[in-house]
Amino acid sequence: MLSSIVSTFANCFKIPELKSRILFTLLVLGVCRLIALVPIPGLDGAALSQFFEESAASRGDEGMGLLGMYSMFTGGALQNCGIGSLGIMPYISATIILQLMTAVLPGLSKLARQEGGRAKIIQYGRYFTLVLCLGQGFAMALSWENPGGVFTGFQGELVMTENIWWYRIQTVLILTTGTMLLMWLGEQITERGIGNGISLVITIGILAGLPQAASSLTRMFISPDVDSPATHNLFHGVALVLILIAVVACVIAVTQAQRKIPVQYAQRAVGRKVYSGGSSFMPLRVNYAGVMPIIFAQALLMFPQMLFQNLGSVTEQQFFTDIAKWTGYGAWGYVVLQGLMILFFSYFWVSTQFNEIQIADDLKKYGGYIPGVRPGQATSDFLHRTMSRITFAGAVFLTLIATIPLWLGSAMEVDFFVATFFGGTSILITVGVILDTMRQMESHLLTRHYDGFMKKGRIRGRF
Repeated sequence: MLSSIVSTFANCFKIPELKSRILFTLLVLGVCRLIALVPIPGLDGAALSQFFEESAASRGDEGMGLLGMYSMFTGGALQNCGIGSLGIMPYISATIILQLMTAVLPGLSKLARQEGGRAKIIQYGRYFTLVLCLGQGFAMALSWENPGGVFTGFQGELVMTENIWWYRIQTVLILTTGTMLLMWLGEQITERGIGNGISLVITIGILAGLPQAASSLTRMFISPDVDSPATHNLFHGVALVLILIAVVACVIAVTQAQRKIPVQYAQRAVGRKVYSGGSSFMPLRVNYAGVMPIIFAQALLMFPQMLFQNLGSVTEQQFFTDIAKWTGYGAWGYVVLQGLMILFFSYFWVSTQFNEIQIADDLKKYGGYIPGVRPGQATSDFLHRTMSRITFAGAVFLTLIATIPLWLGSAMEVDFFVATFFGGTSILITVGVILDTMRQMESHLLTRHYDGFMKKGRIRGRF
């Protein structure tokens, strides 16, 4: 099997167009890594990076888990005080808000259905991303001025510039430029690379944390202090390996799982041409929204704890402090909100992207029908009912995957940076994006009569 995969990768470089797309994607992803590693002038990024490394073993610190997750999405730029410290999150937040507004505002909904309307909405998203970057960049600049309030336990100063307003203006402009550059690079990968640009930018940032996770995993089983025993034994190691294999297998299975709706086409005549009937099927993916619901949920849940914690410190009200603890990373409130938001965004994404009315009209127009279901409104209702059921199954699966790192941290006392690679957002995004990227590359291979990656691994059964 390994030789087949190696041979397939070799075939990718035999196709000039695909080869150029792969090399272009790798080059752009390398630039994305530089954006995360280059520090902002006037900030002591080495001190903050050292603080993150020393706090990596702090399993009970909820704030550290939240900051660690944000740093993971930025590819480690936050802990390096890099120019990409905002990451791609402002663009994702802008996309979420525009999707919500499209479903609510009739003008945007009409624009989305018009020819060229999607391009205009994407352009609005870029402008909105710019506005969010300016606001979030200023808030991040203020947090670096008083790092002890955000990075709990940090001692010292991060700002090394005497002119504080020059520091603020410079930092906001650099952070905004970094995010806008990441957004543009992601779009270039989608257009000129192998596709999935924004997802690949997030994935390469997650994979950049592998060395830190490997170091933390080593400390779990091999204690650096000879006088103190290791915190975990062989049993924990076997359990982690089994969990990793099971999670990856389930993610691949659910990502590729689909409900095949049979479609029958009647014989019809168009002018002098007669089209013979036939049978086909309509694939409905179980996880139709992919990784987007969990990305949306994680992106929005990064801010409530910080917001209520700041309100509690400013107003000196215990009520806001209690809410901050309840919505903190790992708390029950966080788990409940995360599950509800994943469920909501799963259905919301399907409702905005899957148009059962148009599909039913197209089937009726071309003489197609689902056996046992009347064409027209009955077909639309059937598709809506079927999609709602399988979307619920996909949303429940996403919720379970997202809670695995929390369970590993509480039950097995696994370090946060290790747990994120054994379940949760990182493994779901990584596996999902890799599968989508392989499909993109496979389409180029199959059109030129080469074997694809998954010729023996396709899931053919019905859900």
